[in-house]
Amino acid sequence: MNPYISIAFTLLFTVYGQVILKWRMTGLKTEFPQELIPKLIAFIRILFDPFIFSGFASAFIASFFWMAAVSKLELTKAYPFMSLAPALVFLVGIFFLGENFSWGKVIGLVFIILGTIITVKW
Repeated sequence: MNPYISIAFTLLFTVYGQVILKWRMTGLKTEFPQELIPKLIAFIRILFDPFIFSGFASAFIASFFWMAAVSKLELTKAYPFMSLAPALVFLVGIFFLGENFSWGKVIGLVFIILGTIITVKW
């Protein structure tokens, strides 16, 4: 598989995992108790929520695509692409989670994208 396709899948699975965890934790409105045993029980209950579990599974799958990418590319060439995750999370957060849009975030993301291009090209 083309290493850049592996990087794209790494990004997609990573972003999916983060977004689904945020979406589900917001929806569950779970507060963790202060005591250790009730806190562990609440954590285990959340962990086995199908959406939460899919977020963790997504991170696990992303790691396989990442291994495929770095087996064919130098780390210094592959890793800058991971900085594109905030741009994807920004877009998904705006459109699917109803998060706030700001021009400051857009400007920052433009710099991240430019930095990624410069880092990978030279």
